[in-house]
Amino acid sequence: MPESLGVLVLEDEWPARNYLVQLVERSKLAHVVAAVSSPALASEALAASPTSVDLAFVDIHLAGERHPARAGLTWIESLHQGSPVAGRNVTPPRIVLTTASSEHAMRAFELGVVDYLLKPFTERRVRASLERIVASTHAPAQARARSAGDTRIAARNGRAIVFLAVSDAFAFEAEGRLCYVHTAQGRLDVDLSLNSLEAMLAPSFLRVHRNWLVSTTSVRSMERVDGEAVLLVGSNDPPLRIHVARDRAANVRERLLTNAIGLRQDG
Repeated sequence: MPESLGVLVLEDEWPARNYLVQLVERSKLAHVVAAVSSPALASEALAASPTSVDLAFVDIHLAGERHPARAGLTWIESLHQGSPVAGRNVTPPRIVLTTASSEHAMRAFELGVVDYLLKPFTERRVRASLERIVASTHAPAQARARSAGDTRIAARNGRAIVFLAVSDAFAFEAEGRLCYVHTAQGRLDVDLSLNSLEAMLAPSFLRVHRNWLVSTTSVRSMERVDGEAVLLVGSNDPPLRIHVARDRAANVRERLLTNAIGLRQDG
């Protein structure tokens, strides 16, 4: 049986915090490492925990903070940006948001939040969330056990499921809560997030924008348009035109030149 997940609960209201702790423990899928009321205490708990904290349930609205309406998101952003926790580097846990409003859903998904529980949450909903997370936790190990040549992408084309070789994928695109794979057959639906795809497919695929993951072997050219870097990707005519985020442009250019000959890196 898989080892249960170590969970941190960040919730400022004691009744909600206590109830969530009970639901997590009752599931038998996870155990609560710490249950705290503020981001500062959450950071201390992460740094001090003798065991790994795999998952954090985080309330967005936290009373007593500078910006209480989004204090939970601010704490998640600090982890997402790689800020040291209590003076030491700690692997950030995956995040499930617990909130009474879906107002910040889009920003949450940009930060790679794995689930979004609207209050009042139920035992059934919390258990369903934990079951999915436990399953995904062990999926990478199973994937590594398979040879790279066995990995295929399952995509949706209407009501049909299409199986693609990884080399068939030019790029993956996130649009709202949906994700698509671009291929010679067109744009098809996939059920994985861009963050998950990046973790499984790197370094063959490169994150060039928060909404785009690109196959390095499918890039035909990199050009500048109005001061911005643009990639032409894929064998279709016309190819995909993908804008590179300004803060990623230098790294993208360097990565594309790494396995290329004929041009100086500083050229």
